[in-house]
Amino acid sequence: MIAKENYARFVQILREELVPAMGCTEPISIAYAAAKAREILEDTPISAKVEVSGNIVKNAKSVTVPHTGGMRGIKSAFIAGLVAGNASAELEVIAKVTQEQIDAMRAAVETFDVEVVTPENARIFDIGITLRSKNHEAYVRIADNHTNIVSVKKDGKTLFEKTIEEKQKTDRSGLTVENIIAFADEVDIADVEETLSRQIEYNMAIAEEGLKNKYGANVGKVLLRSYQPDIKITAKAYAAAGSDARMNGCELPVVINSGSGNQGITASVPVIVYARGMHSSKEKLYRALCVSNLITIHLKDGIGALSAYCGVVSAGAGAGCGIAYLLGGRAAEINHTLVNALAIDSGIICDGAKASCAAKIATAVESGLLGLNMYYNGNEFYAGDGIVKSGVENTIKSVSRLAYKGMRETDKEIIRIMLDGE
Repeated sequence: MIAKENYARFVQILREELVPAMGCTEPISIAYAAAKAREILEDTPISAKVEVSGNIVKNAKSVTVPHTGGMRGIKSAFIAGLVAGNASAELEVIAKVTQEQIDAMRAAVETFDVEVVTPENARIFDIGITLRSKNHEAYVRIADNHTNIVSVKKDGKTLFEKTIEEKQKTDRSGLTVENIIAFADEVDIADVEETLSRQIEYNMAIAEEGLKNKYGANVGKVLLRSYQPDIKITAKAYAAAGSDARMNGCELPVVINSGSGNQGITASVPVIVYARGMHSSKEKLYRALCVSNLITIHLKDGIGALSAYCGVVSAGAGAGCGIAYLLGGRAAEINHTLVNALAIDSGIICDGAKASCAAKIATAVESGLLGLNMYYNGNEFYAGDGIVKSGVENTIKSVSRLAYKGMRETDKEIIRIMLDGE
């Protein structure tokens, strides 16, 4: 039985994490900061300084910014927010853009004076925008998550400031696999229906768009064309296709998970595909999505927003657990699915947001499903098999340690490689 305080927290965590975003969330966060700085400046801007951490560079360098006519990169994201951003819309900051504004962006990206720098002392997630007009200067800083504004200044005067360490999110201490399963079993669907129905609608729409039209490397289409179609291939293909579209400029929103649209797609789309293929009730789908989303959040909580560890590994494992729940599995099945999946593909690196994310999603979903099928066939990985520990929560701690501490130098080297020319 789920404790009353955990029940309320879990509902709030889902509402907090499963929010819409238009485009890859790191460049969109840059656009959000730019729009906010323009709002503070209240004057015609003539130049800017954009300070971003290495991980922001990694995730904004190669991805197409939606509603820009195909522009890519940090400067394009900044210009999009400056020209057309609505700061009040947060991660949907450039969801509504006119053709006239797109034309203005194309002109500005060539002529507007923007300096992009990576400070030595930046946090892992760090964006600072200094925007100047002839007579004024505005500054906005976002740190640690995509909409967490920690400092706003105008002409050197502080308008708003808070310590970066100040608690921003709902308490996650009650998140365990056992509690997540109990919550999924007991939740009043009315408490999560709005949040999860929007996730189903948005994420399946972009998956279908990715299969319908040409985006990036077309990983989703390749999967459907190259293999005998069954529910497993379909689940992988739809999830990959959502990323194909999202990484390559599709102008449809995604409901994110743990700050990432790719993780939001991976945690939800395979579960939805399985539920539809099994003719599961809407209620059972919602309960399974509670499992997949909350397990993904639980895994990511110890890793952090950005890392050298590919986030869709967590989401693929979460999806496998959600599918296990759909199939009638509970603690034993879900615990073993999760441990098996994490043992298979926890070495996948994050080398930024780009077209190949779709292939990593397909791999992560495959690992989640393999982990599930291993258990149903009487096979599992045991404590002592690499980073696997006794008990699912201890294995999760191992993965968090690997990603958060062990891969710090890997992260720095990935960024150096990415910036060392093409």
